[in-house]
Amino acid sequence: MMSEHYHTITPSAELLSIEKAVASLKTALSLYDDKLDAGKDHKNHLVTFSQPVLPADLPVWLSVQTIYPRVFWMNREKDYAVAGIGIADTITYDGEGNNDEMFRQFERSIARKTPQARYFGGFHFNNSERQDPIWKEFSTFSFVLPLVQLTFENEHYSLSCHLWLEQGDNIITKIRELTELLDRVVTSTDCSASKLPELLNISYNPDETRWIELCRKALRTFTSGEMEKIMLARQTILEFSTTLSPLLFLLRYPYPENAIYRFYFEPAENRAFFSFSPERLYRRNGNKLLTEALAGTCSKEMIKGGDHHASEALLNSEKDIREHNFVRAMIYEDLFPICSEIDMEEEVCVMQLNRLAHLYTRCSATLKPEFKNDSDVLKRLHPTPAVGGVPKKPALQHIMELEPFSRGWYAAPVGWISRDAAEFSVAIRSALVNGRFTWLYSGAGLVTGSDPLSEWNEVDQKIGDILTITRQEA
Repeated sequence: MMSEHYHTITPSAELLSIEKAVASLKTALSLYDDKLDAGKDHKNHLVTFSQPVLPADLPVWLSVQTIYPRVFWMNREKDYAVAGIGIADTITYDGEGNNDEMFRQFERSIARKTPQARYFGGFHFNNSERQDPIWKEFSTFSFVLPLVQLTFENEHYSLSCHLWLEQGDNIITKIRELTELLDRVVTSTDCSASKLPELLNISYNPDETRWIELCRKALRTFTSGEMEKIMLARQTILEFSTTLSPLLFLLRYPYPENAIYRFYFEPAENRAFFSFSPERLYRRNGNKLLTEALAGTCSKEMIKGGDHHASEALLNSEKDIREHNFVRAMIYEDLFPICSEIDMEEEVCVMQLNRLAHLYTRCSATLKPEFKNDSDVLKRLHPTPAVGGVPKKPALQHIMELEPFSRGWYAAPVGWISRDAAEFSVAIRSALVNGRFTWLYSGAGLVTGSDPLSEWNEVDQKIGDILTITRQEA
């Protein structure tokens, strides 16, 4: 695949072990070095060296690497996954301003990049919010093109490295640095001895009493007609006996068949944000957009039933159907100004997970020519009513006033982007790890008639998968 600014070099078509693939990539880099034209203009030039490899466990491979940042992404269909280390290039911003300004800055940054390069990362949920110190490693937005990555796509595995060149770069130096990093790639994948340390304490912010008070405050905004729906969140704070590797949560996720996105971003050792989210924000391929309404939740444990019982409960719940319809209507209204066609499916489906079930409606759309960039889509779709509220702007303000913490990257768009395509999930069912402490984030959608205690129990259910990991035997 060749273009003026991008090409891929495949050293060998043979499927190699990781160890042999590293050697193959180093050889290809040295040969590329021999062919260089020193006078060539390499402004924003990306060369990808990609070697097919034998099947490998991506999270396990990532867990033994000692090069940061470490990133991981797997889509909901489980047919595309990337584990990456190091930085070939980055898109980052740490400025003030509201979300619209944040997305405008993002668009300016991505417009200067090679179209084929895929960057992985995430955003702040609300950039107008004062961020807690625990989020200091996580910028307004931060996306990386990994220096080395292990990829699973179209049933094939590959190990690749990215040589990113900008005008003025010393190419010989860049190749030497990349070669030295390949020397540091760990090819052994034995992490069987790894386990979470002892869990000493669990606390909540807000606690149950305060949660009920905050929910009642939110419900009063419905009575006044100011709001129709709002999602309030809670921190569940885990204290462990020693510092832990956040990747253990990814390695030990207990329900591999769940239809969820897996996102992991570790900018520095033992400081990471991860999400096991069932919710797609959108998938864009050129001007084609795929999004969805996901709102309305039933706990199978609470009803003591299986998939069928959960579906019956949701489809016959006036409160859940009403909450879901808010989300459907808002997505349609948000897309209408920027899309020439919108196909919101009439049928409301039920998404089944191991512990929970959700009401779910698919939506496909075609972007108008003047809106074929991700900034416009992000500004329109984030935050969805499922994680913000209706109307959107008052909901963001109420969330800042009511919640006793900043959301950071929780419930924000996370995923990957290139100039021509992108996919983002909504970072719910997520956690931030810093040293000995882990902050779990989950929330509940409030509408007229919501019961604060029931919503507290729903929040518990939503973090059940992550809490299960802490209780597993080594």
